[in-house]
Amino acid sequence: MDSVQTTYLPPPSYLTRMADGTVKQLNPFTGSQVWTVPGRANRPLGLPQVDPSPVAPEDLGRLCAFCEQRYLDTPPEKARLVRTGEAGDAGGLVLTGVGADEVYDTTAELRRVPNLFEILSYDYWHTNYGYEMPAAARERQAAYLATSAGREHVLAVLRSRWLASGRSESDWETTPLEDRMAESTSFFAGGHDVIVARRHLVDGATTDDQLASAGTLTPDEHHAYLAFTVDALRELYEANRYAPYVAVFQNWLKPAGASFDHLHKQLVTIDERGVQTELELSRLRANPNLYNEAAVNYAGYHNLVVAENEHAIAFAGFGHRYPTLEVFSKSEQSNPWDHSPAELRAMSDLVHACHAATGARVPTNEEWHHRPRDVDLPMPWRIMLKWRVSTLAGFEGGTKIYLNTIDPWSLRDRVVPRLLELRETGAIATDLAIGSEATCAPSSLRYNGRHDDVVTQTEP
Repeated sequence: MDSVQTTYLPPPSYLTRMADGTVKQLNPFTGSQVWTVPGRANRPLGLPQVDPSPVAPEDLGRLCAFCEQRYLDTPPEKARLVRTGEAGDAGGLVLTGVGADEVYDTTAELRRVPNLFEILSYDYWHTNYGYEMPAAARERQAAYLATSAGREHVLAVLRSRWLASGRSESDWETTPLEDRMAESTSFFAGGHDVIVARRHLVDGATTDDQLASAGTLTPDEHHAYLAFTVDALRELYEANRYAPYVAVFQNWLKPAGASFDHLHKQLVTIDERGVQTELELSRLRANPNLYNEAAVNYAGYHNLVVAENEHAIAFAGFGHRYPTLEVFSKSEQSNPWDHSPAELRAMSDLVHACHAATGARVPTNEEWHHRPRDVDLPMPWRIMLKWRVSTLAGFEGGTKIYLNTIDPWSLRDRVVPRLLELRETGAIATDLAIGSEATCAPSSLRYNGRHDDVVTQTEP
């Protein structure tokens, strides 16, 4: 009997360097094709330098609607973190139920406020799914509107939104008060929140170009920022049983989609998993070790790891439209809120270090990816920092081949020396293994519960 011939199909090559230096990339999760052409990476990064304008000390807290002297420019906050330790310390106390007449009694290091213009409004959820305002939100609304200061604040913000939406002042004045106040439900039961950091400019700034980015925070401050966001993520899932996913992202600077040059994250409750997750799931079902083999292992074999610590690893990503730093949690837990304090801190330290190495003048999107609530497969929590240093144009639109101006190795070579400098000065966590110091152990991600006996593919 003839033996059965088995055809072996090797795994795809996600990175191919052509003879002329062109790097062709394939995203292992989405299938996106990306090219980096020699010479295009020499373009300068970041926003062009402009002549800075002096900022008077009395204006430091009033530069935008997110600033600390303009708390009442935003809808009623859901929570705030106030400092209880020394400057730069992560220690803090979370306050909820702060009334309009109490907002200036404390200084908020972080605030969680509803987005004035929600992507999916409360009415969307109520009309399409029968979603009702949770009892806790209803009680908070009643308490806030029970004071004259609370009612005046809500009406002022509602009026601003009304006029910004193109409706007239006369219509506002003739609309019954009860109908106007009914629109405030979205402020208390909505699913689109903003996490606002205290500073617009760095402490002691004298000119308007000294912006406070995620990388200018101390490691302790960034840890508080990330943990506060994770807690908000958990609460949004608990508040809406119809939502399979909550998108978390940070747009830094206007070219990256920011409305204000003031550090903030956004959380958006949505009723779909998202295209990214759907594309990943089909591959994940075929290979439960996908994120190790096609991401972290592959990056390690190609010397793309930029930093590592006990519970997380960061590398120069491949197959992205923009230069991307990827930070993966090694935790067994898929949900960010189920991570241990040490695991949360490890993720924060690596994300913070990547932001610090990027610099405050580079427009950047921070994207969080985690397992949707209705997915039955384990998935690692990972955060991507995408440098918005190029503009998609006709070539990309016509071919769906994207031109990324910086290949992964060039990105690594920009970031690693900067991380070493920052570690030396203590500006980032000092326990990071950087570049060649990283162990890059195969299949270091433990999300799939098979890390003790998993057999991994080898990549030369």
